[in-house]
Amino acid sequence: MKAWQVGSHGEPQDVLELVAAARPVPGPGQVLVRVLAAAANFPDVLLCRGTYQVRPSLPFCPGVEVCGEVVAAGADVTRFAAGDRVIGGTVLPYGGFAEYAIMDAQIAMPAPGGLDDAEAAPFHITYQTGWFGLHRRARLAAGEVLLVHAAAGGVGSGAVQLGKAAGARVIGVAGGPQKASVVRELGADVVVDRHREDFVAVVKEVTDGRGADVVYDPVGGEAFRRSTKCIAFEGRILVVGFASGDIPAAALNHALVKNYSIVGLHWGLYQERDPGAVRKCHAELGRLAATGAIRPLISERLPLDGVPDGLRRLADGTTTGRLVFLP
Repeated sequence: MKAWQVGSHGEPQDVLELVAAARPVPGPGQVLVRVLAAAANFPDVLLCRGTYQVRPSLPFCPGVEVCGEVVAAGADVTRFAAGDRVIGGTVLPYGGFAEYAIMDAQIAMPAPGGLDDAEAAPFHITYQTGWFGLHRRARLAAGEVLLVHAAAGGVGSGAVQLGKAAGARVIGVAGGPQKASVVRELGADVVVDRHREDFVAVVKEVTDGRGADVVYDPVGGEAFRRSTKCIAFEGRILVVGFASGDIPAAALNHALVKNYSIVGLHWGLYQERDPGAVRKCHAELGRLAATGAIRPLISERLPLDGVPDGLRRLADGTTTGRLVFLP
């Protein structure tokens, strides 16, 4: 089979090599899937660089999220059978930027019927992260103000849709007029082009000085630091990731004085510690998808040979929505 492999750590376009690899064999509790579509995620960039919290042994194939067709199952697998269409995370070193990948049968989920393969591939991580972040960690309530950073990106675009579905007033921050237009189309009530406007001033203006109740921050760095200037009384800043590469240090005296919370989210832990909650969430997300309230924003459908350049552009922050590779 064809597979992209990382033999040494570095930038994706420098270290990824397309190789002819043996088709992997599923172990106990695992399924082998034919990859129908693989989504690009920022962790794939970090895996190539060797800076992600998980560091598989070299060489390995990245691609942490797929939509695939089950072709074989390991011992003790009863949830799925050959021919089933599934979505979810892969088991490295056999990631999704290949013709076949390995998935954990207990973590994989049935693909939503109303989504095609490219739409289904990024459905799991984007919306599970958003749902657990907004509802379980930040306790977003209808009528509250939600500020979403990188709102035109993969994770941010999902948060905008979930925020609207929850009845929140959504303020989306994006960089440049094209991305701002995308956020507007997603349904955000207020859109801020950070290249032209100060989001702090806009948030204060549209909330009559009160601030945002919840901040969804997958960026870190200056986005986090400035969000503390426009967080509401008893607001919650949800730390989702650090796409900027800058992990900020929180001024806890400031959180004390302004009475706000800094809330961390590592969604992957729920798969380990509360898989039942993940399955319930999947059912709720499927319902929202069926009503049209949420739908992955697929900006590009690319062939498998487009992986290195796609990850490069994702790392550079020049993409909108989700990039999906179709083997």
